[in-house]
Amino acid sequence: MQKILYNYLPQAAVLPVFDLIKSNQVYLKIVNERVTRHGDYRKLPDGQHQITINSNLNAYRFLITMVHEIAHLVAINIYGRGIKPHGLEWKHTFQQLMLPFLRPEIFPNQLLPLLAIHFKNPKASSDTDSKLSLALKQFDEPNDKNYIFEIPFGSTFRLYNGKIFVRGNKRVKRFECKEIATGRIYLFNPNAEVELLK
Repeated sequence: MQKILYNYLPQAAVLPVFDLIKSNQVYLKIVNERVTRHGDYRKLPDGQHQITINSNLNAYRFLITMVHEIAHLVAINIYGRGIKPHGLEWKHTFQQLMLPFLRPEIFPNQLLPLLAIHFKNPKASSDTDSKLSLALKQFDEPNDKNYIFEIPFGSTFRLYNGKIFVRGNKRVKRFECKEIATGRIYLFNPNAEVELLK
């Protein structure tokens, strides 16, 4: 397991993550990309703690996702199953578990200030923090996708599920986009990745 982690994590994070996996008796599965999530935690019927993480994440996003999911397990063990999935107990646990990793030996200097801001009040997904998400994106493998904020007004784009939209006006933070098939208006985060059509 430890050898495998070197393929997915920053080198200086491998041993402490391996310790977290061992001490919390995590069964880790590295899986093919799922568009709707980076990872998840579940307690299996046999009592085993399973965490799945997408294999296509860059090392920094993989680390954040791994600690995010372990925080679910630890928060439930401390506070019980009645807590909200991304409530105060989880936030506090995530902050505490992530703190030892927020070092220049693990994260590049340009990410550390954004991570410090993010972990003052961590969100259910790092993707909803558009500044952090864009900063993490620069470490991804190149792809043919565009961000919503890069799509010109009135242009059409396609989502991963095949639905086609026209980009509309920007509200305070998000963009109004109309689905062509239904005429319904949806709001998109500026860092949503889509395929520009025309």
